[in-house]
Amino acid sequence: MLLTDIRIRGAKPDAKTMRLFDGGGLYLEIAPSGGKWWRFKYRFDGKEKRVSLGVYPTIGLKDARLKHGEARKQLANGIDPGAQRKAQKASSNEQAANTFAVIAREWIERNSPKWGESYSKKIVRRLEVDLFPRLRSRPLAGIKAHELLVVLRKVESRGAIETAHRCMQYCSQIFRYAVATGRAERDPTFDLRGALTSVKQKHRASITDPKEVGELMRAIDGYQGSPVTKIALQLAPLTFVRPGELRGAEWAEFDLEDGKEWRISAHRMKMREQHVVPLSKQALALLKELRLLTGHSRYLFPGVRNHDRSMSENTITAALRRLDYEKGEMTGHGFRSMASTLLNEQGWNRDAIERQLAHAERSEVRAAYNYAEYLPERRKMMQAWADYLDRLKVGAKIHDFPRKTA
Repeated sequence: MLLTDIRIRGAKPDAKTMRLFDGGGLYLEIAPSGGKWWRFKYRFDGKEKRVSLGVYPTIGLKDARLKHGEARKQLANGIDPGAQRKAQKASSNEQAANTFAVIAREWIERNSPKWGESYSKKIVRRLEVDLFPRLRSRPLAGIKAHELLVVLRKVESRGAIETAHRCMQYCSQIFRYAVATGRAERDPTFDLRGALTSVKQKHRASITDPKEVGELMRAIDGYQGSPVTKIALQLAPLTFVRPGELRGAEWAEFDLEDGKEWRISAHRMKMREQHVVPLSKQALALLKELRLLTGHSRYLFPGVRNHDRSMSENTITAALRRLDYEKGEMTGHGFRSMASTLLNEQGWNRDAIERQLAHAERSEVRAAYNYAEYLPERRKMMQAWADYLDRLKVGAKIHDFPRKTA
């Protein structure tokens, strides 16, 4: 006799498990506790098997019969319904374990030791704000280029063009990590080249005219503020490192006697590679003077209020403003472009200049250089650069300077 809704609702649990059969192997199992489960009993490859079709009353009689019918069709097509259910569940679990957010966080965890804390936090923040809201729970392998473009254009729409490009770079690295670990077939960002609005190059304010450079050097020497800040200003053009690398300089990184060089730790460098700054005689003299002022501290330029931290990132910029150099004229970062422009004009090896600037090498073939590449030439270049600045400071004319020769 087939089951009815009235019969099912009226069925009471017994001391032992009960079974109410509906035909064709479908039955309702009632546990002593009162729980009711739909089961399908069948034979496959000569073995008796069972598969669950859901819990009553969530799955009513009508729905149970529909599920039963689907399972019988699978049997007719030579498919084991129980094995099929397990495969689908495994696939669902695998997709849940390989969502965009899961793989992205794994990629961050793998790479954060070489990035540094602040850079890692910046990436996490961009992912959480711009990518996770739409992609978090999506199986990464199923994300298509057009779907990714919708997310990136939403970032673009608020005017954050550079951020959109950064997000695409992060996505590309995450997809390539997934490919490498066998959880994706390809990186769809390759199909988006040229799809985003181009980023307008930002030119940092800098002084490159030799006469004006001489005026800047004289102004720095006449700085009337803190002597520690003054030395930071004087070292900036002599070393032309990034502002954060200068203000975070630690005495432990310097060899003022034998090597006469500054080795910046990899974790402090943008490219996460140790960087060598050969020290000119002028730089060494300033550092020995500074050691009398801050040699007791970890940092060359400790903070005014907290000596356990380095000086504020605005200190050098504020000092330049005090010297009447406006934002559009000169910045702390501008000493780098000043050195790059003038050293190239003087004929120094472009690769040696780029290496001294610690710029990223874009060529895959040449990306394997080490931190000491071109070091002998860079030592000569840094001393010649310091001498050049001294001569500009006293008003020497540009034609008084011979071009660099081999």
